[in-house]
Amino acid sequence: MKRIAAFFLALGLALPALSQQKSAPVLDPEARAFIDAYCIRCHGPEKTKAKLDVALVLTAGFPKEPRFWRKIEERIRDGAMPPEDSPQPPAARKTAFLAWVKKTRAAAEASPLRDPGRTLSRRLTREEYNNTVRDLLGVTLRPADKFPADGGGGKGFDNNAETLFVPPLLLENYYSAAGDLILAADAKHLCLVKADAEKTPRLSARRIIGDFGAKAFRRPPDAPLVDRWTALYETLEKKGVKFDEAVKTVLRGMLTSPFFLFRVEADQALTEPWPVDDYEVASRLSYFLWSSMPDDALFGLAADQKLKTPDALRTETLRMLQDPKSRSFARNFASQWLHLSRLETTVRPDPKKFPEFTASLRDAMIDEATEYFWALFRENGSLLDLIASDYTFVNEELARHYGIAGVAGPQMRKVKLTDPNRGGILGFAGVLTLTSHPARTSPVVRGKWILETLLDDPPAPPPPNIPPLPSDDAPLQGLTLREQLEKHRQNPVCAGCHRSIDPVGFALENFDPIGRWRTEIQGKPVSSDAVLPSGEKISKPSELKDILMKKKEAFVRSITEDMLSYAFGRGIQPGDAATVDGVMAAVEKDGYRAQTWLTEITRSYPFRYRRNANAGGR
Repeated sequence: MKRIAAFFLALGLALPALSQQKSAPVLDPEARAFIDAYCIRCHGPEKTKAKLDVALVLTAGFPKEPRFWRKIEERIRDGAMPPEDSPQPPAARKTAFLAWVKKTRAAAEASPLRDPGRTLSRRLTREEYNNTVRDLLGVTLRPADKFPADGGGGKGFDNNAETLFVPPLLLENYYSAAGDLILAADAKHLCLVKADAEKTPRLSARRIIGDFGAKAFRRPPDAPLVDRWTALYETLEKKGVKFDEAVKTVLRGMLTSPFFLFRVEADQALTEPWPVDDYEVASRLSYFLWSSMPDDALFGLAADQKLKTPDALRTETLRMLQDPKSRSFARNFASQWLHLSRLETTVRPDPKKFPEFTASLRDAMIDEATEYFWALFRENGSLLDLIASDYTFVNEELARHYGIAGVAGPQMRKVKLTDPNRGGILGFAGVLTLTSHPARTSPVVRGKWILETLLDDPPAPPPPNIPPLPSDDAPLQGLTLREQLEKHRQNPVCAGCHRSIDPVGFALENFDPIGRWRTEIQGKPVSSDAVLPSGEKISKPSELKDILMKKKEAFVRSITEDMLSYAFGRGIQPGDAATVDGVMAAVEKDGYRAQTWLTEITRSYPFRYRRNANAGGR
């Protein structure tokens, strides 16, 4: 424990949360009457359905939950609230209430105070560690694959600073890995120079420490830090340790320094937010778009103080997206945002029922999403292609799985699709597999996944003591799985949520538990007809995609908040609303192009600024 305490003492940069206090708005009498008539019955002090008391939210002040009120607006507009078994407001009254919500929410989000959010020093994730030592030392080793697993913080991303803990075992792993890495690296990457008549061993060691530290620590180390590492070299030299061995011992120690293992950003004696310096911008860019350290071009721009302008950020973002290292960005974001990483851990289709689900097919499912996103970023595709497109990426095994002819070999490649049900995220076999049970599909899991992941509209948790449905799709007491689920929905406690979840999931029933197209279940035709809360009828994936296209604003906002969370290494906060709106406006204006989306994120205020803990006492 002393070692851990000393480790964090050397870092000492965690910041507490910032609270912005705002007074509650004056509530329009007609809006209050609308809430009393149509909301309080289910979401009030006596019955807090989904653990939501609208009265408390209003008392605390509208600005406290602007994102919640955006969802209220969407649900009332789409007809999901009030539920069909409750009194319904006249059209004019509904329109007036929605106008009030929109106006008041917009005023609450338009804060004159700009807050970049709190910034914690962030430990390198396992993927970032592997990529960093690859680029720093020129090695092919992946030592972090054996490190303890990273956590999943805001939005489930493993680069969230608040969940990147340092358990004792990890410290041992760092020290052991550093030794192996120094042995595997060549002299060039270690910045080794020989001592000669003009340079004493001490001066030569100091030069090596400075040169190596500038890359390992992602900025030139200051003189006192170089002095400390040079003193270690001198201690070893006095003990008779040879020059190369002593220097390598120092470099091994530098690979266990918090300045290597953490992305450290220094506080300043300021009360207001300030622009991060060029070296910090370089690291923010490189770990966002490459999951690795900056390259020589970024270091050069940082040294010349030419990186942190919006124009330079845009230029570098576009350059970096074309670099092969951006594939790590595509894989990390796609696999975590879609939860495909679970295919490698907890998702296990029944091997007896689905022997076709091999490790290589699983890997191809993950690679499909990786290549899809990577192409979207590099080729400046539309974010709406994620909902529906006429292409995907497959190799021979995945193509056979999809019934696509003419694809040979293990390499992933782009193919044209003729079936509108397959293109886009909802046609990814990996997504369809992870949203199924081991032996059957689950309209509930699939519907919940779509609402939660694609629309940021998660349903309330299920009530306790609800009996589970069967583990397979065999009829039970003469009822098909769908009939059993419809019987389950007759429970008033369950009906409200299932009214939104089930129709979305039923539209995907033609996809089996590992994502293949099917027309029968247990010898009967697939029943995929469904009616959405809005009254719209759907019966197949392509029609569900049409519905999602109508909700494109909610979809783009959801994925934008997720990408911002990934880029910032923290959860989205109320103060981020203006940033989200700014990115949304620019993207919509440019036809939802991915490169505009990403450049707006890297040029955003929170990406370029930071603050201290007190932030001027706000």
